[in-house]
Amino acid sequence: MYRWEITRAALAQGVLAQVRGDSYDQAASTAGTLLSAGITSLEISLTTPFALEAVTTLAREVGDEAIIGAGAVLDAASARMAIDAGARFLTSPGLDAGVIRTGHRYGVPVFPGVATPTELLRAMELGADALMLFPAAGRHPDWVGAVRAELPQAPLVPSGGISVDSAPDWIAAGAVACGMGAELSEGDRDAVAKRAGELLGRLAEAGRHRG
Repeated sequence: MYRWEITRAALAQGVLAQVRGDSYDQAASTAGTLLSAGITSLEISLTTPFALEAVTTLAREVGDEAIIGAGAVLDAASARMAIDAGARFLTSPGLDAGVIRTGHRYGVPVFPGVATPTELLRAMELGADALMLFPAAGRHPDWVGAVRAELPQAPLVPSGGISVDSAPDWIAAGAVACGMGAELSEGDRDAVAKRAGELLGRLAEAGRHRG
């Protein structure tokens, strides 16, 4: 797949699931629950022990049925290791040119973290494939609308503090997707499946009324 195809597939549902845990087993279990619930795009945070092994295992197991990426990628060295492990996309809480260059060198899209219009512009200049507004906690979806009034070409993905209830408002305001972690994955398989199904339906409806 080309980089733009991976980007489109990773953001197609309007939600980018973020998995982090205290152990490999916990992260793998959470990822499996989300995938079983119908989520087709998720990242394994590199803050998780043996995160790269989890990426490799999941990527091999799901094949083309889902897009598995790596999160909390802070530098070029980590980016290369994540790509070698099988990550199809990379995200970061901040903006590092080396991560973007490394991802693009190997055909892997990169979604860096931005918190201000200046960082947003810099990320776009570096060729970022999407822009993680991080942290979104404490911000209002209107921020996305205000930014897109000046930069309608900016593909924003708010992350950090996004709930099932607030995610549709961010999509309606113009975000291309929302990054969601524990807010999406807490509970047993039945609870996650019900929550994911409700979320996907609400995001699809919000997308039809995008600002």
